[in-house]
Amino acid sequence: MDPEVVSQLLTRHSRDEPLAALTLREREVLTLMAEGMSNLAIAARFQVTDKAIGKHTNNIFAKLGLSPSDDHNRRVMAVLAYLQAAPAPSRPPV
Repeated sequence: MDPEVVSQLLTRHSRDEPLAALTLREREVLTLMAEGMSNLAIAARFQVTDKAIGKHTNNIFAKLGLSPSDDHNRRVMAVLAYLQAAPAPSRPPV
């Protein structure tokens, strides 16, 4: 295989790794968090309670190793992890 292809495959795998432990619902919640939605808005979207979304967000924080901190906002850190794992946009051939 082309070394560049192998490098990209390995990079893509390692970028998605932090999110691999999340359930499908946790990924959906994280996606909506990245879109700027509040827990209450996410709860309305899924027709569940705000408390249920709170449990999902706490699970996301735990699985991503985001402990409570005075220095960092866990919600922002989780969204950053999501954005770092997102596939890079493809470029048209030159």
